[in-house]
Amino acid sequence: MNKKNKSKGKNKLASDEMRAEYDFSGGMRGKHHQVYRQGHTVRIHQADGNVIEQHFSLEEGAVFIEADVREYFPNAEAVNDALRGLIALFPKEKTLTKEK
Repeated sequence: MNKKNKSKGKNKLASDEMRAEYDFSGGMRGKHHQVYRQGHTVRIHQADGNVIEQHFSLEEGAVFIEADVREYFPNAEAVNDALRGLIALFPKEKTLTKEK
């Protein structure tokens, strides 16, 4: 093992460690999620002084899965499988009931 690789390894943080200068103790989880769902703009300031602006929004049909639901459905396939199972329980045609 050469010196370069040895010194590099000492400076690396474990993947689950957060640096001391990152303090989120006063933060609020989900503070901006409603606005984010409506779309957001990103401005990239380049070294030459130009600014590139890009607007991002959700694709048609995209949905956000809340954190408590994500625990059970970690990906799109799991969500779709569960919903298809639920849809199978619905009646094929609506039955009309007589009003009295």
